This record gives sequence, structure tokens and C-alpha cells, in this order.
Amino acid sequence: MTIEELKNKLKYSFSPYSHVQVACCAIEENGKEYWGVNTENAAFPSGLCAERSALFGSVAYGARVGNFKEIHIISNLSKLLYPCGACAQVISQFLKLDGDVYLYSFDLKQQKHYKMKDILPFAVASKDIVD
Repeated sequence: MTIEELKNKLKYSFSPYSHVQVACCAIEENGKEYWGVNTENAAFPSGLCAERSALFGSVAYGARVGNFKEIHIISNLSKLLYPCGACAQVISQFLKLDGDVYLYSFDLKQQKHYKMKDILPFAVASKDIVD
């Protein structure tokens, strides 16, 4: 994955309401890449963020939940766009706690790298919902 490839995926975003385009690349431990873009819907809660689009879609191609090493996120904004709470929770189940989260502004003037545990330190894990 290159940042230019990631940036190029923004053109596939369907965001006629917010006009905020988001693209994501989630990468498994084996290096396989899964891409996603945000897709809005006229019934606003029915849209899907780029991060969940990439991760949920990866399962249909054989990816294993918990087997991802990194995720890269870019938007068409001139500032960093952090994952929403729902996406952070989903990312926490697909990435290992020491997995890498990379954020990029459109102009690439801002770039940040976090560990998943820093994005959502109190994520709900499978062990939390069983007695």
C-alpha cells in the first residue's frame, strides 16, 4: 500500500450529503490488503464508514478477525479525521492491541501513528461479554 493508492481511493467514496470522503486500507499480518470507502445513505444511520467497510468486507475474502497488523485512514479534509467510536470498537477486534493505526490529512501535512490500545483503551473484547 502506498499513500498515493490510499488517496486515490477517495474518488470512490459516496458522500453526497457530508461531502467528507474517507478511504481506508486494512492490512493483515500476511500483508494482504483490504480497501474501504465511506458510503452514505439518505437514511443517515444506514451509511457505513470506510474502516468498517474495509474490515467487514475482508471477512468475505477469508480474512480472520484479530489477524490485522495495521490500518491506514485518509480523508479529503485538511486535518486528521479520527475513527468514530463504532469504527474504533470494530478496529479493536480486527487489530491486535499493539496494532498500528495511521491517520493522514488530504494534503499529507498532518500524519499520526497510534497503537490501537491508544485509540480505544477500554474497548469491549470477547472476554468481556461472557461469564
